[in-house]
Amino acid sequence: MGIPSDDVVIIRPPERPGEPSLITISCPDKTGLGCDLCRVILLFGLNIVRGDFSTDGKWCYVLLWVVERGRKATRWALLKKRLIAACPPASSPLGIDSYYFNRRQETATEQNPQVFLFMFSCYDRMGLLHDVTEVLCELELTIRRVKVSTTPDGRVVDLFLVTDTRELLHTKNRKDEACTQLRAVLGDSMCSCDIELASAELAECLQASSSLPPSVTEEMITLEFQEEPSSSLPRSSVSVDNSLSHAHSLIQIQCHDHKGLLYDIMRTLKDYNIQISYGRFNAAENGNCNIDLFVVQNDGKKIVDCNKQKALCSRLRMELSCSLQVNLISRGPDTELIVANPVELSGKGRPLVFYDITLALKILKIRIFLVYLCSFNLITPFQRPPFFLIISYIFRKLL
Repeated sequence: MGIPSDDVVIIRPPERPGEPSLITISCPDKTGLGCDLCRVILLFGLNIVRGDFSTDGKWCYVLLWVVERGRKATRWALLKKRLIAACPPASSPLGIDSYYFNRRQETATEQNPQVFLFMFSCYDRMGLLHDVTEVLCELELTIRRVKVSTTPDGRVVDLFLVTDTRELLHTKNRKDEACTQLRAVLGDSMCSCDIELASAELAECLQASSSLPPSVTEEMITLEFQEEPSSSLPRSSVSVDNSLSHAHSLIQIQCHDHKGLLYDIMRTLKDYNIQISYGRFNAAENGNCNIDLFVVQNDGKKIVDCNKQKALCSRLRMELSCSLQVNLISRGPDTELIVANPVELSGKGRPLVFYDITLALKILKIRIFLVYLCSFNLITPFQRPPFFLIISYIFRKLL
């Protein structure tokens, strides 16, 4: 079961306008492959409306139907390149087992890429932070932390800790490219731009936990579950059935679609070291989704322990109903907007969250004058009452 390495990823455009594009992936299997593929697709702003997964234990075959979500035109060639990079190599002279041995040795290096400090200053304007974030996303720079300050004279000083997907930010050409694209967006309002390798102290701080205070976390979770669900949205249903297969457990999920739904499910299964042998995902036009996943544990056995089943179902239901937390906290004359989202065990955060947050605030014409990004804390000068419902609604549509 396999095809030449040149055909690891095939992207077929839609036959008619409005129909989804089809992405076909055939490569060696690994635990968490579905999560890694869904993450790349989400990073490119695409929405998965249908999917089929199958594997024989060593080689997998994936079909994903995707639609664009209204951002800039998708760079399909680059998407294909990133999907191929997420797949294990299609051929290895020493075999699949050697590949997994080498991957374990490389894990530490992959999780600790070089961190760079991206510094610039300019004059403030509406939507500035989103426009800067959009440039960084187009450059394939991953934002790890942000500190933004606005001076009384209207000047903004932005500090971004970033990593480079292309691993070229140490070169002069790549730095010049980044500053040139930023200047093209900011124009004459940009005062300075500089990129340098982050110090060891700054890089180490990224490895520390950036969790919110327990009191804030409890308040956000309580608020989330107190919200009355819309009567038009079905309640999420998650169950494990061991009667339909002698070798696999069937996880059945019924829920309402949201951005990154399949990524949230795959990320959870990856964190639990659960392997998908066969799966099918389908999102109906009314927004309802049905997902069937035949899975095994990392030891190749079914999930028969009742406690494990309950824990997994509970975790999946939480991810489906609370894929992110949104709250506003009064800070005297100002209000602090907090958006928190889950992070993979590998340390990777949800793609494009900061992009979507800044886009929502730009749409609402809300100025941001102070940002501390680790768990996405943004301080904005507006009052709580009607804005909380508006922001929650827009964020749920975008994120």
